[in-house]
Amino acid sequence: MPLSRRQFLAASAGSLALAGLPIAPAVFAAQSQKVRKKLAVVTTIYHLNSHADHIAGRFLKGYIVGGKYHLPDYEVASMYVAQVGEKDLSAGLAKEFEFQFCKDIREALTLGGDKLAVDGVLLIGEHGDYPENELGQKLYPRHEMMAEIVAEFKASGRAVPVFNDKHLSYSWDKARQMVDWSRELDFPLQAGSSLPVTFRMPDFELPRGANITSALAAAFSHPEIYGFHLLETLQCHVERRGEGETGVKAVQALTGEAVWKAGEQGVWSEDLLGAALSRSHTLNIGDIRENVKQPLAYLIEYRDGFKAAALMLNGHIEDFVFAAKIPGIKDPVSTMHYLPGRPGVKYFDALTWNIERMLAAGKAVIPIERTLLVSGMLESLLQSKAANSKRIETPHLDVAYTALEDSGYFQGPVDAKGQAASKNEGLGG
Repeated sequence: MPLSRRQFLAASAGSLALAGLPIAPAVFAAQSQKVRKKLAVVTTIYHLNSHADHIAGRFLKGYIVGGKYHLPDYEVASMYVAQVGEKDLSAGLAKEFEFQFCKDIREALTLGGDKLAVDGVLLIGEHGDYPENELGQKLYPRHEMMAEIVAEFKASGRAVPVFNDKHLSYSWDKARQMVDWSRELDFPLQAGSSLPVTFRMPDFELPRGANITSALAAAFSHPEIYGFHLLETLQCHVERRGEGETGVKAVQALTGEAVWKAGEQGVWSEDLLGAALSRSHTLNIGDIRENVKQPLAYLIEYRDGFKAAALMLNGHIEDFVFAAKIPGIKDPVSTMHYLPGRPGVKYFDALTWNIERMLAAGKAVIPIERTLLVSGMLESLLQSKAANSKRIETPHLDVAYTALEDSGYFQGPVDAKGQAASKNEGLGG
């Protein structure tokens, strides 16, 4: 009978080199034979370069951490894919890596039995054929999938950690309920994307309690899909100000010429934009007003009076950059959130590493409140955009929290946390 990939590597250890990795098959075989806890993957679609491929694929195949091959302590035991298309990889991977390919979410969580039989869940509701609403939001069924997961938790009388990729839901009410479920059943819920935890160039992080007077982030692409990433880039910095995050009082989305006029009037800082753009690796030549045909500015007023802006500058940059003004320092502080490209897209290393940290610690290591707040901010900003830039009061976004001391972002050309992990110092720190 044909050998599985795992069996082949174990049988061939010491005689072959594993292509593309600086290790011998003996290392892979040894790590793949260790007792690993079980993960259920619940996803909308699984094709090459999908989020499921980048996240679940690292739990299946391992990845490089601190210059060494690393196979997570959690293995994919089951997978449910809502939309299996012509380019699907999941069925083939199920055979290759010997996990259960399931007909529904309940089977994925119970492994075909009567009760919950996994130690964690990856909920990856990104990509797939789903409609958009009038605000331009893709109606991914993350909340509906979470509802089925929670139903099984309740039926089994036990709950396990859940990671939710990107924002919780396009709907504030649904996002809020997802967090409420985690608190009701007392299970760790972590969410978000790679942007807050990927490499930063230069290495930079505000200390907790930082005194900043204004902040700005800039990026590109779709107002909703990348708008979430843009707001995360902003929020992971500004949440470290003062006494901590207080929530958002109001938002407004400006478009077209109104964006530039707001800059001239000081509504958002042109100095901060210049400092942020100075970090971009893709900055276009020429006048920003000529390059950006459809500028978009997200203006956020926080409940403590702090104000920030996030600009979408299609045609001028293809990076995520940030700048802030600190009293007493002449020039703004600034950085770029670096996103290494294909084929490896190594920023998913940072995201996966922090998922592992959450699973090992048994608690979220990225504040779920951040993802909840950004999810709600984005919905309200899109409502403002659709209502001709109407200012939207947001009393519901009274989400207060304190940033964690260790934000989990990857530091330096070789990540210091990865180096520690490669020395078996654990994932809990």
